Amino acid sequence: MSQDTTAIRLNKFIAQCGISSRRGADELVFSGKVTINGTVADSPGIKVNPANDVVKVNGRPAKLPGGKGDITLLLHKPIEIVTTAKDPQGRKTVLDMLPSKIKEMRPFPVGRLDFFSEGLLLLTTDGDLCYRLTHPKYHLAKVYAVTIRGTVPERVIKSMRIGMTLEDGTILAPVTVEAKKPIAGTQVLEMTLIQGVNRQIRRMCAENGLTILRLKRIKQGPIDLGKLKRGEWRELSKRELASLKKAVKLD
Repeated sequence: MSQDTTAIRLNKFIAQCGISSRRGADELVFSGKVTINGTVADSPGIKVNPANDVVKVNGRPAKLPGGKGDITLLLHKPIEIVTTAKDPQGRKTVLDMLPSKIKEMRPFPVGRLDFFSEGLLLLTTDGDLCYRLTHPKYHLAKVYAVTIRGTVPERVIKSMRIGMTLEDGTILAPVTVEAKKPIAGTQVLEMTLIQGVNRQIRRMCAENGLTILRLKRIKQGPIDLGKLKRGEWRELSKRELASLKKAVKLD
């Protein structure tokens, strides 16, 4: 394997290929699933030269996406779309919404947005960025527009604002809640979450007897969904990408 000045650490290379985060790359190496020029790699810190060395993960060549650097996308995920690269049940995934030339670059979803939720979802081929965005240490606030049937009692809004403890003992941090004016038998709560508890909003509402009619993520850190329509996607601008990296201390 190459030891020249263009060489980079194996785990960084695997992350840049969009296969996993650096931590995930470490686990792949330690489990014997990575080879370099036909030899099983024994350390994620080994240096490789992407131009000369052949790295394989689970027997498949690891290649930098398109040879043109990383790409980070903003997608407006509709409901009933799975936030994974592949689905064992054969359901449509977020990658199925992208053109083939983009799919070939192997972007992967940043975190999850559940089956019946819609809105902002980031996808990237940058393993380091994905790792930072999903790590609790760098967790960015996420904003959701939640449409509720009926009018939400003030006591419920107050309980969310001061922090709840769910029936299973899960302790939730305070949530910023802005209650919009009720319209036609519904009310929208704009909720800002600062922790990554699975299905947090749905669990909070269920325990307070609220029925969610629509759950839409509209912002993550400095990135805003804006006017992007359901099913549409676009690449982040250089300014947006710079602000996102700065937010997770990658600048």
